[in-house]
Amino acid sequence: MQKTGTDPDAYLTTLPERFRDDAVRLDGAISEVMAGRSRVLWEGVSWGGTDQRIIGYGDLLQARPRGGSVEWFAVGLAVQQNYLSVYVNAVEDDQPVAQKYAHTLGRAKIGSSSVGFKALADIDLDALLHLVRIARDQTA
Repeated sequence: MQKTGTDPDAYLTTLPERFRDDAVRLDGAISEVMAGRSRVLWEGVSWGGTDQRIIGYGDLLQARPRGGSVEWFAVGLAVQQNYLSVYVNAVEDDQPVAQKYAHTLGRAKIGSSSVGFKALADIDLDALLHLVRIARDQTA
C-alpha cells in the first residue's frame, strides 16, 4: 500500500451508490475529529493480500512484527465489497481499542484494528468517533 495523489473527495464520488452516502458522512465526521492531520488516499495490495483503497487520516509509523516499521495511517476508511471498514490504529491497556470498546459500537464485525459494518445505521457513530479521538491523541 502506498499514498497516492488521488483526491479522496474524487474517490468518494466513485463509490457504489449503496455505500456512498454513508462513506461521505463518515469521512466528514472522521475528518472533523482528525482536523489538521493528513487525509490521503492509499492504494495497493494490503498486508492481507487484497487490492485496497483506503482514505487514511493522520500519519503513523507502524511497527512490523518482524522488526522495523512502515509508514501508515492512524485511522483509515475503506469500502469493501459488502461493507464499510474503519481501521483504528490505537491501543489502550495493551489492547487494540477496536477490541476494547467493541461492546459499545453496535452491530459490527471487529478485528484487531478494524470495525466493519454494512451501514452507518448499524453502529453507534459517537462510540466509533471516540476510538478515532483516541487514535488522534496517540499520534502526532
